[in-house]
Amino acid sequence: MSAALDLHADPVDLTAALVDVASVSGEEKVLADAVETALRREPHLEVVRCGETVLARTALGRDRRVLLAGHLDTVPIADNVPSRREGDLLYGCGTSDMKAGVAVMAHLTAALAEPAHDVTLVLYDCEEVEAVRNGLNRVERERRDWLDADLAILGEPTSGLVEGGCQGTMRVVVTLHGRRAHSARWWLGENAIHAAAPVLARLAAYEAREVDIDGCVYREGLQAVRIGGGVAGNVVPDEAEVTVNFRFAPDRSLADAEAHVRAVLAGFALRVTDAAPGALPGLSAPAAAKFVAASGETPVAKYGWTDVSRFSALGIPAVNFGPGDPNLAHTRDEHVDVRRITAGAETLRRYLA
Repeated sequence: MSAALDLHADPVDLTAALVDVASVSGEEKVLADAVETALRREPHLEVVRCGETVLARTALGRDRRVLLAGHLDTVPIADNVPSRREGDLLYGCGTSDMKAGVAVMAHLTAALAEPAHDVTLVLYDCEEVEAVRNGLNRVERERRDWLDADLAILGEPTSGLVEGGCQGTMRVVVTLHGRRAHSARWWLGENAIHAAAPVLARLAAYEAREVDIDGCVYREGLQAVRIGGGVAGNVVPDEAEVTVNFRFAPDRSLADAEAHVRAVLAGFALRVTDAAPGALPGLSAPAAAKFVAASGETPVAKYGWTDVSRFSALGIPAVNFGPGDPNLAHTRDEHVDVRRITAGAETLRRYLA
C-alpha cells in the first residue's frame, strides 16, 4: 500500500489526507514513506530517514535555526478513519493529536523555500506508547546534529495557544504492611488497607504550589491514582499499595521532586516507579521571544508532559503550539476546528517568513 501527499495543498486538506493514512503507533511506515517521498520533491531540503522518523532541513546559513517537531502516530482507531468534514469541524483519528499540527509544519517546510530562519522538520514515530520506543530516542542516538536548534516548536494540541515548557511527572508506590488474620477474628491481625487512611488524608489535605516562570503559572498536584490490596473476602489483608502521581513545576529537578514527595509522605515506605523531568519555558531566549511576538498570544503553562522536555534537556528552548484541542485527543469523536488550522499556519508563516 502507498499513499501520495501534496505538501503544497491547503493545510486543512493536508490534515485530512494525513488522517486518511492510518498510522497507529508501530504502524507508521506507510505514512512515513508518503511524507518522505513528498519532502524529497523539494529541492531546498535535505531529507533523511531514521527508522520510521522522517527528517528534513534547509541549509541557508541563517543566523537562527528553528526545529518543527511532531509525531506521526496515533492511538488505536475507533471507527474514526477516514476523516469526515462537518462545517468547520474535521473529524478523524489524530486530527487533534496531532496530524493538524504535522500538516501545518510539513506544509510550511515545503512551501517556504527562503525562510527567515533555517528550518528543521522532525516527524517521528511511537510517541503515543512507552517512552523507550519514542522515535526521538533513535534520532538522538543516530542523528544528534539534526536536533540542534535555537528553538523547538512541537505541534502538540494547544487550541492555538503558545504553551511554554511542560510539567514534570513522577509516580511512586506507597506500600503499607499489616498482619493477616481471619476477618471474624480481626483483632488478631492488622489491616494494611486501613493503614492507607493516613496516606490518603495527607494527599487530600495537600496544598498545591503555584510558581510563575517566564510569565507561565504552573500549578502542581499530588494525587492518589490507584489503590490496591486484599486477599479474600474473609481475610484481613497484610499488604496494600497506593500509587501516587506528582505533577511538578519545571523549576524542580527529579531529585527535588522525589525529596518533596518523601517529605509529604514521611514515615511511609515508598518507591519511585516512573519519572520524567519537566521543561522550563525558555521564553526569554531570543528565538522564543520572537515567536511569542509573532503569535500575538500570551504564553501559558503546559499542564502535562510533552516531548519539549527532551529538547529542554538538550539545552534547546521549546514550546508547544498546535491547532488541535487537547481535550479531544484520543476520543472517539476526535476533531479539529479547521479555522484553527488556518490561523496556526498563518502564525507560523509570519514567524518563519
